[in-house]
Amino acid sequence: MKLNQWIGAIVLALASLQHGPRRDERGLSQSTENAILVAGAVVVAMALVGAVVAYVKVRLPK
Repeated sequence: MKLNQWIGAIVLALASLQHGPRRDERGLSQSTENAILVAGAVVVAMALVGAVVAYVKVRLPK
C-alpha cells in the first residue's frame, strides 16, 4: 500500500470511531404516536360527554 492509502484508511477508521454506533430512535416516534392517539381519544370522549350533558340539560323539565 502507498502512504496516502494508509493515511486514508487511518482517517476513515478514526472518523467511523468518532460517530459511534447508530441509535435506534424508533421508540420516541412510537411514544409520540401513542401520546397523540390518546390525546385525540380524550378530546373525542370529552366532546361526546359535553354533547350528552348539553342535550340532557335542554330536555330536563324545569
